[in-house]
This record gives sequence, C-alpha cells and structure tokens, in this order.
Amino acid sequence: MTPARALRLTVVGVRTHVSYMSRSPLEITFAVLVPLVYATLSVYLFRAADDPDRLLTAAVGAGLMGIWSSVLFGSGGAVQNQRWLGTLETLVASPTPLSLVLLPITLATAVIGTYAMGATVLWGAVLFGVPLDFAHPVLFLAAVPVCVLSLGMMGLLLAATFVLLRNANALANPLDAPVWLLSGMLVPITVLPDWTRPVSWALPTTWGSRAVHAATSGGGGAGEVLVPMGAALGLGAFYALLAVLVLGRVEQRARAAATLALA
Repeated sequence: MTPARALRLTVVGVRTHVSYMSRSPLEITFAVLVPLVYATLSVYLFRAADDPDRLLTAAVGAGLMGIWSSVLFGSGGAVQNQRWLGTLETLVASPTPLSLVLLPITLATAVIGTYAMGATVLWGAVLFGVPLDFAHPVLFLAAVPVCVLSLGMMGLLLAATFVLLRNANALANPLDAPVWLLSGMLVPITVLPDWTRPVSWALPTTWGSRAVHAATSGGGGAGEVLVPMGAALGLGAFYALLAVLVLGRVEQRARAAATLALA
C-alpha cells in the first residue's frame, strides 16, 4: 500500500469513527462528564494545597487525564464493538493491514478526547475563576495535538493486545490511573519513587504532558516545549512501529486460537 493510500485510509477512518462515536450516548456521556469531574477535583486539590498559581496547571492536567481515558477505553471499546458486531473477523481478513484498521480508531478516540482539554480549561475559568495566562499560548496550541498524537500511538500498541482479549476492559480498567500518574499529567513525576523514573521516561505520554505543561506555566524559553514535543513524536513513532510488529504476531495467534469472534 502506497503512503498516499494509507494516509487517505487513515483520514477517512478517523472521520468515520469520530462520526460513529459522536452518535453514541455512552461515548458522549463519558466524554462530557469525566473531564469535568477530573477538573473539579484537581482544582479543589490544588486550592486545598494553597497553591493558587498552579490552578491552570491543574485544569490542563485534568484535560490530559480526560484525553488518556478516552484513548484507553475508546480503543478497547472499539475493538470490543467490532467483535460484538461480528465485523472483527472481516477486518482482520481484509487486504488492509490490521494496523491501518486500528490506527484510525485510536486516533479518533484521541480526537474525541481533545474536547476534554477545552472543557476542563473553560470549566476552570468559568466556575473557579482560573486565569487563562498561558506562558506560551502558540506553543500550547502546537503541543496539544502532538500530545494527542503520542497518546494515539500508545493506544495503537494497547489495541494490539485488545484483539486477543475477550473482554478488553479487563486490561483497560487497571491502566487508567497508573499511566496518567507515571506520565506526570497532574502531578510531576519527581514526587514519585526513583524506581518509576525509567518507566516514565519510556512513555510518550510523559513527554507529551511535559510539553503541554511547559507551554502552560513554564518560565523558560521555547526549547522547554519543543524538546519534549520532539521526544513525544519520536517515542510515538517507535510505539507505532512496535504496534505493527506486535499486531502481526497477535493476528497469527488469534487466528490459530480462533478467538476473534468470541465475546
């Protein structure tokens, strides 16, 4: 498949899955309510800590948590939905590589999750009076899509394992809080034990979150934002390549075990 056809397939797939999820009452309810709950709790926690200067950081961190939750549960739910609808076997048997079938799903969940960022920031500004004084407003607008893309790539790797599982939520549920905690989405990773640092550095979500937070409240120059953005893109590309390799093995094992159609 040529790069142009792969890009077209990805764009059409993202548009299709965004349209599909925007018509799901469950997806809409989850996408609307969860980020607002995250934002409310985060702002109150930072206020209780007598740290009013970081209220915007709390709102942005809650938005990142909402995006990650959307990617995690959306990717697992999409694969599970295909299994329930009886189309997963058809997708696996189609000439299109399975990675290009799952990539639009993970990216679509990330696109839906971008609502979380806008919602939490506006929620904090309107309800709690959080000042929208971004350190680098233009770089913030660039860092958020990069972070979303890195989250999508990580979701693609997770989706490779979701194909094998009869109940993808069994893996998605315990991965929600640990990943956003290790990624420093709400609190810096420096407050975590030292043994967690290598794990955090290996996650593209860590660098994407660092870029977004640096653009929000960083006191340094543009390099504090651009360097983590580059690291997030590099790790995201590595995760995408790893997902392609893993999917080949996963697909062979699922075919051999005849577990694709099992719900």
